[in-house]
Amino acid sequence: MIIDKYPFLWSNEPKHVFEDGSVTLTTSGSTDFWQRTHYGFRADNAHALLTRIGDEFTLTAHCTFEAKNQYDQGGLYVRIDEENWIKISIEAENDEISRLGSVCTNLGYSDWATVDIPASINSMHYRVSSKGDDLLVEYSYDGNDWTQMRICHIHAHKDHYLAGMYACSPKEAGGAVYTFDRISIEKSIWKNE
Repeated sequence: MIIDKYPFLWSNEPKHVFEDGSVTLTTSGSTDFWQRTHYGFRADNAHALLTRIGDEFTLTAHCTFEAKNQYDQGGLYVRIDEENWIKISIEAENDEISRLGSVCTNLGYSDWATVDIPASINSMHYRVSSKGDDLLVEYSYDGNDWTQMRICHIHAHKDHYLAGMYACSPKEAGGAVYTFDRISIEKSIWKNE
């Protein structure tokens, strides 16, 4: 898949369809990105569609989804290696709430920052902008008005990232469906203030 002249390749390729600048994928079960913290386990097998990109970029995508099980999730993903990355998404929890949040993993340990939102929300715009080793993460309900989720530092960063979209189903059943569209990569919009 080519987006804005960037070639995207799969890591742990799922069932998927490309159509008119969008990609729809169906998750396999027992897939996730997580490293050590609290739960002790390590997982590095979520589905990810990634491209190599330099230091100063803004990646934006709109995601609609149909979660099937608790913990199903999908959104943006920026990676250095197995132990250094960030994911931004909505994670399904129960019939009442989902968790809009991000996981930043540095030196093999993940954190998790979330806010509860209504489970009826099944669409979100995500944006991540880089400034060297630092990332600005934002979300938007309409693609126009953006809200900051976090600013974080990626310790292992050198001169490029792997960046794109991801989805996974940590529970065994899988079968969640995620569609990403309005995908764009541009020069970083994050300015020194």
